Amino acid sequence: MLLLDSHHISAFLMDMDGILYHGSKVLPGAINFLAAVSHFPVIFITNNPIRSAEEVVGNLRQMGFENIQTRQIVTSAMVTAEWLQQQKKAFRYFAVGAGALHHYLQQAGGIADEDNADFVVVGEGAGLDYSSLTTGINLIKKQGATLLVTNPDSCVDSYSQGQHQLLPGGGALAASFEQASGQKALVMGKPEPRLFQMALERLNVPVNQCLMIGDRPDTDILGAQQAGICTALVRSGQFLSGQAWPEYIDKPDFDCNSLNELQLKLKL
Repeated sequence: MLLLDSHHISAFLMDMDGILYHGSKVLPGAINFLAAVSHFPVIFITNNPIRSAEEVVGNLRQMGFENIQTRQIVTSAMVTAEWLQQQKKAFRYFAVGAGALHHYLQQAGGIADEDNADFVVVGEGAGLDYSSLTTGINLIKKQGATLLVTNPDSCVDSYSQGQHQLLPGGGALAASFEQASGQKALVMGKPEPRLFQMALERLNVPVNQCLMIGDRPDTDILGAQQAGICTALVRSGQFLSGQAWPEYIDKPDFDCNSLNELQLKLKL
């Protein structure tokens, strides 16, 4: 596999949580790294469907990342809404999950309909209970609705008053619908290609001139590799220094403990 240095890279794709920050804490080297790549096109991609692009940018600016624009943000909720719009105009949906998922589904022309939905869409955050699970599985089993999940993550990091905790991810929430309905959910976010494809369309550069920077082998690295994108793992998130590399995933082009180390390797 071709190893890239700063003279060959035309654009960057970057995960955020675990790369730029933990909770509200900026990770070492993050602001300096973004300054070093400021003359490159950069798209930030996330499996988190809860926040809108505007909310993501607002959060980043509060932490000191001042020059990031909303057009640089691609989320799994945005990709989900775009895919549904491509399948059927004025699609009918029943969605479970908090935040921006509902906003993007409506923005794409979707119509919320818990009686005659074409799609059952599972995101993250509050919203899953006995009633919503009952509604969803009846739409799937009795009316032939298609089950989608914004992202397959089993759990995600969260921080409250400085304390780390794990929350159920999209994959965990979708599992209840899968088990009860017998239907496997279509995955929209990483490691599936759709999120990467939307980001690449915005960058408008050749795939082999992009570098994906992420902290998770199973989503960031695997997904980028499957899309033909070169990869850099930074062990500042869920996958830490010293952890053994998963055998089923090819090793990344760069394996670093921090953005500072990656910046040195790229000679930025």
